[in-house]
Amino acid sequence: MADVFVTAQTNEIALVAATTKTVLQIFPPANRRLRIRSWGVFFDGTSETNEPVQVELLRQTTAGTMSALTLVDKQDSGEVIQTAATQNASAEPAADAILDVAEVHPQTGYEKFYHPGEEVKVAGSSRLGIRCTAPAGVNVRAKMEFEE
Repeated sequence: MADVFVTAQTNEIALVAATTKTVLQIFPPANRRLRIRSWGVFFDGTSETNEPVQVELLRQTTAGTMSALTLVDKQDSGEVIQTAATQNASAEPAADAILDVAEVHPQTGYEKFYHPGEEVKVAGSSRLGIRCTAPAGVNVRAKMEFEE
């Protein structure tokens, strides 16, 4: 680990009712392992009676079809970020192990922070995604903060 602290944050993404969508995926190169320090989703719903959005942090085995995402070096270390990220799947990646789940009201958000030593590890050449399923249409922004 080079102690490069990186943020992957999506644009606003429209969720279609009852349709599963990967909103964010990161994948380190073969020679780099990551530690996820936090992840979160933030919705812009307006109805207090809508059901919660199902949110999953999961390992994925394929890239799916997604748009590129620019990563940000939080401390402006000057080092080249090796990890790549994508957002807003139009064709879903293949799912593997689900690592964490949350039910989040669509007028709010959810953010999970990991204590040192408890971070989610992402092996080189693997993929980690945030996937949402909303009972009603709503927009979402997602983010992951990690150390490379």
